[in-house]
Amino acid sequence: MSGAESTPEILDIMEILLTAEVINQYPVLEKNDLSPRFRKLFSVNGTDEDLNRPFLVSESLISRNFGIEGAYELVKHNPFVGFEEFGKRLNITSLEPAVRWFLKQGGAQRISKNPALAYYVQSAGLAEVSYRDVRAANPRYEDTRGYIEAKLSAILARDEEMRPARDLIIISAPEEIEFFRENLVYTPRQEEILQKIDVALKNRDFLKDKRIYEFGKLLFVGPPGTGKTSLALSMSRELHMPLLEVRLAMVTSQYLGETSKNIDRIFDLARRLAPCILFIDEFDFVGKSRVTDDNAAMKRAVNMLLKNIDAISFIRNGVLLIGATNHPRILDEAAWRRFDEVVEFPLPDEAMRREIMEKITAPLDCTCDFDALAARTEGFSGADLRIMFKEALLSALIRGHTRVEEADIEKGMEAVRDRDTIRHTVW
Repeated sequence: MSGAESTPEILDIMEILLTAEVINQYPVLEKNDLSPRFRKLFSVNGTDEDLNRPFLVSESLISRNFGIEGAYELVKHNPFVGFEEFGKRLNITSLEPAVRWFLKQGGAQRISKNPALAYYVQSAGLAEVSYRDVRAANPRYEDTRGYIEAKLSAILARDEEMRPARDLIIISAPEEIEFFRENLVYTPRQEEILQKIDVALKNRDFLKDKRIYEFGKLLFVGPPGTGKTSLALSMSRELHMPLLEVRLAMVTSQYLGETSKNIDRIFDLARRLAPCILFIDEFDFVGKSRVTDDNAAMKRAVNMLLKNIDAISFIRNGVLLIGATNHPRILDEAAWRRFDEVVEFPLPDEAMRREIMEKITAPLDCTCDFDALAARTEGFSGADLRIMFKEALLSALIRGHTRVEEADIEKGMEAVRDRDTIRHTVW
């Protein structure tokens, strides 16, 4: 086999076997040293960093996960592959020669995406590769839905009181979020806040040691569609922290007598899931309740919310709290002073609109005069601009084309203005 041409299937099998052997031989390696497809292959789950060794590779395992039948028949001529008839298991008999063979057969590209193999190759000095860089580029296990669900399951198993809180929040794992920081357009103030959070996260232990706790409670204010939720989601992905989204109206609409307890439970669950982002949307509900609601239970619930906000800390607890409101004038001083930073999300100006449109249309085939469009879309939010191009693309597809032209954009712009007219109609 050493002289024969290796097929992608053969390289797949050898990468599986080499990864299993390296993981088995080096206990220092853990879950983040496996790429996502190998975590799935070896049924990696739970919240512990340690792996359940040894990894055993059978023909049925390869067939189930990679669709490759008769794996041993394909690699049996490789002198570094062993086979146990019992269980149809394959293994590597001599690691270094097998890795050298893998490199000669074009495996370097695969190693550049496989932290476990990069660790071995760098340690053995077999090729120029940076284990640190490969691992840094590898998606983190803690960002996965599986990790977060395992963590949640453990919490709920220990404390059934947390179950109502789980039912009242929407949890997004960082790996699931499609909002990338580089695809969004920020104001200078928003950029400043992101930089502060990044620095605080990297220096959290130092700040804790100095007892500087007054950071990590942000209030996002601005009209609908200006990116408050989008920024919170992108921060979740960027900071590798799950996002727990709470809508206060939903919390208070169910079981009014339990509202205070449920608010308490939500904050408690956030602390147990930390590090995480607790995103409270529709925060103006607090102001409405304090001003207009005579219900004593509701007032207790709002006071419980404010008390919990006082007690939570990004530095102490690892919970980054973000409140979002479209109606900041409704909030009274008691609500405002709970937040360390107030971040404005204004409607985008002409330069921002142009930049937003350039990012939206980057994957599209589009005939666009961005300067003219930016001038004509005054008053449009970022969400409006996305709707405009979505409608424009649909218009092009209806015509049987994938290229978006000026007439399509006109239709998209008209759709946004029609929506706005309907929204302001008094029925």
